[in-house]
Amino acid sequence: MSLLTDICLLLFLLSSVCVGSRPAPSGCTLPPLLAATQSDLQNGLQMGCFSSVELVMAYIRRISEVNFRVNAVLEVNPDSLRIAERLDIERRQGRTRGPLHGLPILVKDLIGTDDRMETADGSYALVGSKVRVDATVVKKLRDSGAIILGKTSMSEWANTRSRRPSNGWNARGGQTYAAYHEQQDPLGSSSGSAVATDLSLTFASLGTETSGSILLPSEKSNIVGIKPTVGLTSRYMAIPISERADTIGPMARTVRDAAMVLQAIVGQDEKDNYTLASPFSNNYPDYAAACNLGGLEGKRIGVPRNVIEVLPSILDRAAVPIMSSFERAVTEIEKAGAIIIENANFTAYDAYRISSAPAQVLAADMLSGLPTYLSALNSNPNNLQSLSDIRTFTRNSPEEEYPARDTDLWDMALLAGMNNTSPGFWTIYRQALYLGEEGGLLGALSRDNLDAVILPTQLAGDIPGILGSPVITVPFEAFPAEISVKYNERGDLVNTAPGIPLGLSFLGPKWSEESLIAMAYAFEQRTLSRETLHRVVEPRTELKNVQDALQNRTSCLPNYIKG
Repeated sequence: MSLLTDICLLLFLLSSVCVGSRPAPSGCTLPPLLAATQSDLQNGLQMGCFSSVELVMAYIRRISEVNFRVNAVLEVNPDSLRIAERLDIERRQGRTRGPLHGLPILVKDLIGTDDRMETADGSYALVGSKVRVDATVVKKLRDSGAIILGKTSMSEWANTRSRRPSNGWNARGGQTYAAYHEQQDPLGSSSGSAVATDLSLTFASLGTETSGSILLPSEKSNIVGIKPTVGLTSRYMAIPISERADTIGPMARTVRDAAMVLQAIVGQDEKDNYTLASPFSNNYPDYAAACNLGGLEGKRIGVPRNVIEVLPSILDRAAVPIMSSFERAVTEIEKAGAIIIENANFTAYDAYRISSAPAQVLAADMLSGLPTYLSALNSNPNNLQSLSDIRTFTRNSPEEEYPARDTDLWDMALLAGMNNTSPGFWTIYRQALYLGEEGGLLGALSRDNLDAVILPTQLAGDIPGILGSPVITVPFEAFPAEISVKYNERGDLVNTAPGIPLGLSFLGPKWSEESLIAMAYAFEQRTLSRETLHRVVEPRTELKNVQDALQNRTSCLPNYIKG
């Protein structure tokens, strides 16, 4: 499809919903969508203050208001209003499927949906391709009553293509921007999911992470991101980079909301054998119940000073406010009853910074994983069978902007020619594992008997990416007014400027999400930093606007054209 949902047509097709629109019961207070939580939305739905159809319409109108500035959403599900209507009917009949019933969720453009939307990794190479079935996480969301509202923009091919990328750029949708400064770098590859969630263009989103792609965009869009243990959530029918590092996780405005989305997508899946290593079988923790104000009391929290000390070499003068903010976060955590353990260092961190082993592992996995994914498609219009085919298409498609946007990372992977069954792969993988295990996070945790390690989110993704271990980032403060504006290497995005959000991350061993959520929630509730920041762009539509329009039967949203 070249057009997104024509809302006027959908309203015509759903005229019964418009005719059936009626005043809300007395006692209703409609929540402001920018701050609305799962509890706010479910309470309103259960009381009949608004419907899921009205909620979907409000989010689509919000997308139409700001997407031309931020490019966070690639397409809206043309069936979203029909799905919402069915879920409203179920609710009126006394059936709800769970805490996400009737709530809209956006998913990243590399997570497969067996519907009328694309699954293309932001590239024209896969436009028109069709997955055989929904990705397992998408099926779980649908079964839980969530509405798949659409697909989010992202860094094309999850930032595996170029050595000088513009984070958030893809051929399908153009450049995504975060909302706290003009031309703000959204960071990471799950950029659209983060920006859309921050601006409440959806209740929550799904992102994916290999090494920082949930954490970094969540930080820069002032939201909570959970990077789960590899194997806690299935990757089946998601376009891969690395089977050892890829994971799918929730992005939401609060820790509790992120925990609720995580609950809906966890589980073993015979189509992803990493999930079969889960210690929970079918008895997973209640992640939302872990949210309690005492979550930090008595916890032993490590501070790896040797990791934090590298910030000036990476960020120059921008490191100073990040380090100052981090120290204030340490103070808050200590006030909450945690025991701070200094110098819980990653002993091989210097070796990690010069090692090529982690990147070689990812490249080898990609060379093996992409052909497997491509061969499983129901349709593959460009007959792509390998990374080499993808590179050839990209170099010969004007929309892909080659050579201005290079293919250097692919070139290096193809030149090396090592996949994950090559003779030398296991040796390199063991080298990488040491950097993350004994020489990294696991060594720090075990030496000091720690419950978690904390880091500025800027530094939190790399070592857990090697291990496949979990991380949660929580909003905390922003760059101060006196910081200078600094652009990325390409000069097209602002990555440092006054008001751009910062975050704090909690890192733990595999399968420790329940404990990390408790700590992150306690920190979030003490600081409530998200509420203090200011955006340069915000949508205006609220639920009342939609209800008023439906009452007047004049509602007609503008057509939203696909990027």
